[in-house]
Amino acid sequence: MFRNKWFILAMTFVLLFAIGGPYLVWKEKYGGGLHNKTAEAQELETVKTVKTPAEMYDVIVVGTDPEGVAGAVAASRHGLKTLLVDGRNREILGGLMTLGWLNSLDNNYDEDTYDWLSPKPNVLNKGIFQEFYNGIEGTSFDVTTAANVFNRLVAKEKHIDVLLKTQSIAPVLAEGKDGAKLVTGLDITLENGEKRTVQAKAVLDATQDADVAYAAGAPFSRGREDLNDPDSLMAVTVVFRLKNADESFWKEVRKYLENDGNDGTHADTYSAAGYGDIKDYKAQNPTRAKMRGLNIGRNNDNTILINSLQLFGVDPFNPASVKEAYAIAEQELPHVLQFIKEKHPEFVKLELDGMAPELYVRETRHLYGEYRLTAIDLLENRDQWDRIAFGSYPVDIQSTNPQDFGAVSMEPYKYAVPFRSIVPQKVDGLLVVGRSASYDTIPHGSARVIPLGMAVAESAGAAAKVAIDHNITFRELSKSKERVAEMQDLAVKKGLALAPYTPPKQPYQDHKAYPGLKAAVYTGLVNGSYGNANFKPEELDKPSNPQRFVNHFATLKKRYPQSFKGEASNAIAGMAADKAKSDPLTLQQAAYTIARSAGLMLKPEQAEAELLAKRLVKEETLKLIADKEKLSNGEAYLLVKDALESLVNLRF
Repeated sequence: MFRNKWFILAMTFVLLFAIGGPYLVWKEKYGGGLHNKTAEAQELETVKTVKTPAEMYDVIVVGTDPEGVAGAVAASRHGLKTLLVDGRNREILGGLMTLGWLNSLDNNYDEDTYDWLSPKPNVLNKGIFQEFYNGIEGTSFDVTTAANVFNRLVAKEKHIDVLLKTQSIAPVLAEGKDGAKLVTGLDITLENGEKRTVQAKAVLDATQDADVAYAAGAPFSRGREDLNDPDSLMAVTVVFRLKNADESFWKEVRKYLENDGNDGTHADTYSAAGYGDIKDYKAQNPTRAKMRGLNIGRNNDNTILINSLQLFGVDPFNPASVKEAYAIAEQELPHVLQFIKEKHPEFVKLELDGMAPELYVRETRHLYGEYRLTAIDLLENRDQWDRIAFGSYPVDIQSTNPQDFGAVSMEPYKYAVPFRSIVPQKVDGLLVVGRSASYDTIPHGSARVIPLGMAVAESAGAAAKVAIDHNITFRELSKSKERVAEMQDLAVKKGLALAPYTPPKQPYQDHKAYPGLKAAVYTGLVNGSYGNANFKPEELDKPSNPQRFVNHFATLKKRYPQSFKGEASNAIAGMAADKAKSDPLTLQQAAYTIARSAGLMLKPEQAEAELLAKRLVKEETLKLIADKEKLSNGEAYLLVKDALESLVNLRF
């Protein structure tokens, strides 16, 4: 009898689960979610600071953005006396996350170890960022929670002094080795106007724009200068806050995004991304502002933060330009919110509740370091012998002007950031961590994200320990495999994941046109999109056309005007526009386009032979062309590669 009762209970449970389980799954996926309640809001903690710094530290970390916190904590954990100093009138830690209100994470994950069932899967680098991630709510977070987690990470370290609200910070320079400048400390003007010189054995520049390295004379490019477009910078964003975003509102947001028929949108308890139709908003100031789809993160006080308003022509180094950016945002936002409400009634009861105290600036300077991370490093998912962090986030190039929709250049499986990329040329005693490190424009679109930057900064703390212990410069460290291995071992022992790896070969790497694809990716002629869809063999094998080939060389002329002196468009001057876009690209037409782009005044039938004679096209490339009357995209890229190698002296 007793056994029968237990059997009946067990079978009842199984039956209820069989009936209710699918409903619960449906409810979570399509019915607005099972759980939409946020955590309790926290009180903002006060950061304990020193009024006056000591005269000497082992390490000074400049900048209280997340990278600065990670660098300071890492240095302290290696037993180094550390000063964490900031000059941006901040009272809390966390910078872009807590004052720029960027409260949604661009996490890097490892495809091979990703736990799809975990609400918080381990991130690629683990380490101090993982500690931070474990302390916040989820993929988006309350900014007060984040500020408190950063504060606690720093406060529990006995070797860190925090100095905030300084009026100015400048490097103290001496003559270093081999003609380099040596940073020996900082001249700091305190909040009260008092001036102090603080010596240091090592300095970590964790400012967003590498301000200390720049002031010390380290070389940088600006914007897309490596692609000969220095005036193009990714858009600046003013994150804005809406109130009255309660549980019922969030349920409707989740329900809409899970039923909109778009696999690229999503929502969970704290994050939402979608509402792509908001990009149709007509700006009041159309030359300076536009909207994209909504990236939304929740706070714990029934407010949400939205990262979507893009502003152009903003100079982050000019206070007047920054002030103007806020004025433009203030003008646009009431109209933006009205447009959102008209499109999506779930937003009707929401009201504007402020703008972030700091701008979200994606791009300014790019350091020239001992090594520059390239697009090919990401395309081939390269490991590096001196790895200090890993990245896997898509190469997200945001709009550079109102007519530009941005692009995802590629989606890497996994790539390593080398230590050499944070060691500046011409300056020693200093490392650059964060988005302004030595990354080319294209890979910067992935490497700029904060989780990767925090891992880089954590390794920089270990590097400071090794350099100090062995009385060597960071440049000397970067050239020593023994010392780099010691640095890596120290970082790993403190929790950073830095194991070497062999990247899996991607299908496009086995394609005959892969050398050409590398050239096209390096110069920004092609974007892979999510999942590298445009790099798939079937895409490389699709037919090209005369207009597309002309477009390639028009772009190359912008990149390398001294090498491509002609006008590629002359090659299709007598062709109807529709035929230029629909006719197949022949080898003769391709050769003629290259010739005109190079400034050679030839007839179409002369072009192929002349290009071969001048080595602008190689015989081995022509042998790879399957049909000279119908060139594929991949075959077109191979011809691009030959021209670049001959005229620009690039090698792929």
